[in-house]
Amino acid sequence: MKMLLSRRILKYLTVSLGMALGILSAHAQEAPRGFVVDKIVAKVDNYILLNSEVEGAYQNYLANGGRPSEEARCGIFSQLVINKLLVAKAEIDSVIVTDLEVDNNTDQRMNMILQNSGNSPEQLERIYGKTLEQIKLELREQIREQLMGNAMQRKITKGLGVTPAEVKRFFAKIPPDSLPFYSADVVVAQIVKKAQISETQKLETKLKLSEIRDRILNGEDFHELARKFSEDPSSQYNAGEMGYVGRGSMVPPYEAMAFKIKVGEISQPFESQFGFHIMQLLDRRGNEYNSRHILISPVPSKQDIARAEEYLDSLRLAILRDSITFEDAAKKYSDDQRTKGFGGYFTDEDGGTKISVKDMDPIVYFNIDTMKVGSISRPTVYRTDDGKDAVRILYFKERQAPHQANLKDDWHRIQAAALAEKRDKMLSKWFEKARHDVFIKIDPAFESCGILK
Repeated sequence: MKMLLSRRILKYLTVSLGMALGILSAHAQEAPRGFVVDKIVAKVDNYILLNSEVEGAYQNYLANGGRPSEEARCGIFSQLVINKLLVAKAEIDSVIVTDLEVDNNTDQRMNMILQNSGNSPEQLERIYGKTLEQIKLELREQIREQLMGNAMQRKITKGLGVTPAEVKRFFAKIPPDSLPFYSADVVVAQIVKKAQISETQKLETKLKLSEIRDRILNGEDFHELARKFSEDPSSQYNAGEMGYVGRGSMVPPYEAMAFKIKVGEISQPFESQFGFHIMQLLDRRGNEYNSRHILISPVPSKQDIARAEEYLDSLRLAILRDSITFEDAAKKYSDDQRTKGFGGYFTDEDGGTKISVKDMDPIVYFNIDTMKVGSISRPTVYRTDDGKDAVRILYFKERQAPHQANLKDDWHRIQAAALAEKRDKMLSKWFEKARHDVFIKIDPAFESCGILK
């Protein structure tokens, strides 16, 4: 069995927006509503793999530039069976993921689907012939399995690493004409300052929520107002209703309000790190409660943004005067949690600081395109990934011309590839042993893939 799949194929096997939509699309297009033509193509203990899951992943692979081939389809099928085995063994070995982790990931995926599909919630329901709640439940099970499989994989490969000698041996095995060619790379860091919201802006937001609360008390539908006004992306499919959760599931201010007000009561506006809410408590049983809310985040004024610009302008001047290094300033003062721990540097999926220009955020690349290597930009206003107004300065540390892979310039990438190969070999050995611990049945249509040989 070919366990060592190409990294290109593996790249598209995570539970991503594309894969989620691909699987849902396969269900939506397979037959007129009411007819079932999907079938089970593999059974691993108590877990089944549907043909639509294989097709959804394969179509996602093709959509992302993969070449059509039976080898690729077999590779995807094999990896999906392995994922099912990882989940089955995770249950046997009592490897678990929390409901909160599953729910948070499911909400994120649903939000991505709604934001990026270009369809309204009603349109998605018509396309798939299912309610958003049904779509969410299907997606939730896929994500639960993915998280359990990931947890089991981490357990199997815990503590795995590669030595410098292993990296060199791995590189030496690659034929010279097979060495990858990398486009131009850049090393860029940032320091971010989110605009601090003034009390005036906060008051405006609280007044708006108070008006919405009055409209609900006067008979307007909470669900409709949540869909119209709430800035919680999940409100587009759950109309603000959060479902039953236990203590510790929500941020402290939200949970505190849920145990403060009476069932049926609608709170006054209150603040959390996400903005301001009004909440209606729908039910409470012991340490669990069900609630619905409307969230609105205050918008910074021009003066709020100007203060952030002034702050970063002063910090930039201190860096230029060598009073502090850019890296130390980022770790100490940046508001961007993803980059501050790396001294402000953007990193790739393996933690390397050399980023291909084709993978760089287009807005960042547009900014550094006019900068000299070694320079620090003046403060510029931008919007963060979560839609917040912020200001940042950029440090354009290094630019490397297009080149063929070599140990000197690409150590981190080669190290990551060597570790991936070692991890795959370990998982291959694990599979050969673990497949005898559970029942596995493969549909005849996929027997030629040789997964059990």
